[in-house]
Amino acid sequence: MSQGTLRVIARLVARPGKEEALRSLLMELIAPTRKESGCITYELLQNKEQSGEFTFVEEWQDEAELEVHFATDHIRNALAKLPDLLAEELDLRRYILVA
Repeated sequence: MSQGTLRVIARLVARPGKEEALRSLLMELIAPTRKESGCITYELLQNKEQSGEFTFVEEWQDEAELEVHFATDHIRNALAKLPDLLAEELDLRRYILVA
């Protein structure tokens, strides 16, 4: 039985004063990621109540395609910059569709 696609929710919270820098960095990931093989959906959300909180909502063909995504230059470069921008650790969760 196939589990179908892989869904990912990635939540990031900016350090005070770093909100725009984080937003800018995350925006740079959208175009190249959407061109990746296996990327079905890649959306960036910003919390209306807390402007420093961002969430990626992603859908990938499978786990292997997601791992390729993490190995791309644009993601590796962004991950290297995140420690200076984040108030808390990246919250990355992987899901499969149940119903």
